[in-house]
Amino acid sequence: MLDKLANVKKLSPQLIKIIANTGWLFLDRILRMGLGLFVGVWVARYLGVEQFGVFNYSIAFAALFSTVAKLGLDNILVRRIVHKPENSNQLLGTVFGLKILGGFISALLAIGSIVMFKHDDYLTISLVAILASVGIFQAFDTIDLWFQSQVQSKYTVIAKNTAFIAIALLKITLINIHAPLQAFAWATLAESCLGAVGLIIIFNISGYSLRSWSLDLSLAKILLKESYPLIFAGLSVIIYMKVDQIMLGEMIGKDAVGIYSAAARISEVWYLIPVAISSSVSPAIFAAKEINEALYYRRIEKLTQTLVLISLVIALPMSFLSKTVIVTLFGEEYAAAAPILAIHIWASLFVFLGVAVTSWYISEGLTNLALCRSLIALVINILLNLLLIPLYTGVGAAIATVISYAVGHVFANATHHKTRKIFMIQVKSLLNLFTNNRTSKD
Repeated sequence: MLDKLANVKKLSPQLIKIIANTGWLFLDRILRMGLGLFVGVWVARYLGVEQFGVFNYSIAFAALFSTVAKLGLDNILVRRIVHKPENSNQLLGTVFGLKILGGFISALLAIGSIVMFKHDDYLTISLVAILASVGIFQAFDTIDLWFQSQVQSKYTVIAKNTAFIAIALLKITLINIHAPLQAFAWATLAESCLGAVGLIIIFNISGYSLRSWSLDLSLAKILLKESYPLIFAGLSVIIYMKVDQIMLGEMIGKDAVGIYSAAARISEVWYLIPVAISSSVSPAIFAAKEINEALYYRRIEKLTQTLVLISLVIALPMSFLSKTVIVTLFGEEYAAAAPILAIHIWASLFVFLGVAVTSWYISEGLTNLALCRSLIALVINILLNLLLIPLYTGVGAAIATVISYAVGHVFANATHHKTRKIFMIQVKSLLNLFTNNRTSKD
């Protein structure tokens, strides 16, 4: 009994730190969900279905190449800093250098591809060129990863949300002065620039300096060797997250993209929640693996159960109230998005389940299997879109999304003996909602 009390006392400071950090991240997500949705809906109403469709098609196209900018290094960097804090400056400098290079390569790939496929569509080309440049400035999110590893995300919340609020006000101004579509793309790029400046300032205020970072080419090779499966896994994930909008645009038209994007915006805004919780808890999960296997899996189970419960609390009422939500927010012009939202919202259940076990894949060194499951989901999504979009347009794309997310984030884990354990944890998390089973406390 005394041993248990001692363990609770020992863990309490870490738990308090995690709770405080999660609180800051939730403040960030709530602000982005609330203000972002409000401004996003206003922009959608201002642009109308067709221009909103063009804008979201361009965002989706640029996003296809964003994984090259991130290089799958985020969780790997956090884990390595947690395990070897003495190498932090070398790790941060190397990852930053790789991300800068990746940002330029991703922008060039996006611009080159859109010119090749839409050589006579100058509006879409200009939008993709502006939006793809965002990846260059996202290299400064390396600073955010440092604060994540220290469970001190409040600093990045302050820095990035200052930029977010400023650009939200700018977008409102653009609406009031009847600015053209390209202006909203420039605003998106400006937010990334301001966010980078804010991160640098707050990093210096916190007593750190980018000048202490160093680039190590031999370490870069090691990191890339470890992350390359995550690069392709991330690429496949972003493709099957955005391919529905691109295929709708090519097979039906930009209006269909506008309608679908209205539903997807409501559905996907909730995806910020599991990322906030997971990024706050993952350092504790990485640390637990080095201490105790039972504690390690107990933390993963508790995270998974928490995220499943949150996803259902979101999906159930949203599914039934989809028409009211869409018409109230976007207006009658977007009413056709209601049945799409009623289906698409259920993708959140599987997204939450997938995010919950991301730390496990990193800890176990099974990033190659993460790539395999993502590729399986991607193929299923494309095939289902080809089959269902001609029959049911946006509703068909939503069905394809939910099924492919279910496969990619959950059921693919049952296909390999190394991942069946985590599949059982995911299933158990669902079943526990309907039983009285409770996991042991941390």
